Amino acid sequence: MDIDVLFRIIKFWIYLILLIPSIICSLFVLCYLLFDRNLHRALHNHVIIILLLICLICQVTIYPWMLYFYNNHIYWPRSYIFCSIWGFIDWGLYITQIILFAWASIERHILIFHDRWLSTRRKRIFIHYLPPILLLLYCFIFYGIVYFFPFCVNSINYYAAACIVCCTYNNNVFSLWETIVNQLLPHLIIIIFSIALILRALWQNHRVHQRIQWRKHRKMTIQLLSISFLYLTFSFPNTFMIFLYLCGLPSNTSGDVKKYAEFFSYLIILFFPFVCILPLSKLRNKIRKILLCRKRRQTRFIRPEILTARQTK
Repeated sequence: MDIDVLFRIIKFWIYLILLIPSIICSLFVLCYLLFDRNLHRALHNHVIIILLLICLICQVTIYPWMLYFYNNHIYWPRSYIFCSIWGFIDWGLYITQIILFAWASIERHILIFHDRWLSTRRKRIFIHYLPPILLLLYCFIFYGIVYFFPFCVNSINYYAAACIVCCTYNNNVFSLWETIVNQLLPHLIIIIFSIALILRALWQNHRVHQRIQWRKHRKMTIQLLSISFLYLTFSFPNTFMIFLYLCGLPSNTSGDVKKYAEFFSYLIILFFPFVCILPLSKLRNKIRKILLCRKRRQTRFIRPEILTARQTK
């Protein structure tokens, strides 16, 4: 069997196995955060809710499309608008998620160590609400132009999963900006501010009069660090490979590495809801109770069948 065909089969089954539990987990976490008044009003959950919504959009669109492509076709004719929408969701929302989480890693420092900056409604509007709104507008306008209103003519590759080929990436200035500002810089921000949060957390924990206050922010810190680990493990290798190509690395020398890096980058959307559930202890307990209730019901139905089988014997 050809190694490319085998790799396509492996991707199909891994994405399929993870997709359904990931969608269920996304719905559970979103409903939990949105319908609980205290949770959806908590400032540190606002960006997480947006990221989960982006994940859910990707999970119900591009992942089923990829599964259909991997399972049925190598050559799949699609319309231009369909390919443009696929490309925008596939890459535009993926980069939007990274940029928003980079802001979240900065905002965690404000929420934990400088909460006075958010003491008034006006401060919250300018420091908490305005930055993610501006970042969303920037990403939607930027990638809306790339995929829907380019200054050149995009083409279509029916042999690729994401079938749109954007002509704007042929421009060196644009590619440099998109790689450094939209990809590399957010990852560097995540790395720097995550390490800084760990150091500041350790320092605060050693200060006796700060321990009581620190307990309030422990879950917030665990959530940030776990999501940071997810991005740096699965997303940063692909970004680093793109940056190396931009610096002149020949594509024929590391094509397999780039292929595997792209594969791992798609796992972020699938693992993200599971990482978000880690600090939500109440939700985890509810899910455990639901699972235990199902197991008890199954055992109740199984025991009478066993007894009747023994009596007939």
